[in-house]
Amino acid sequence: MSSSPKTSVPNEQTIESALSRLEAIVAEIEKSPPPLETLIERYEEGMKLLTTCREKLDTAEKRVEIITRTVGGKEGLEPFFDQ
Repeated sequence: MSSSPKTSVPNEQTIESALSRLEAIVAEIEKSPPPLETLIERYEEGMKLLTTCREKLDTAEKRVEIITRTVGGKEGLEPFFDQ
């Protein structure tokens, strides 16, 4: 039984590999726009990758806040970004 391979987004994907795949998707679409169905599949994959990147960045931000709080000895959290 042969089925076409589908690109999946692993749960433990690194942010670097997710960004690399996103760049590859954009390059593929810009080079030669694929058929509509393929575009929809790439969009879906890209959205999953984007979610992965956001989750990884949120986790990293929380870790930095915890480290800052622990090292600084303060009870309050210091934000990672100046807003």
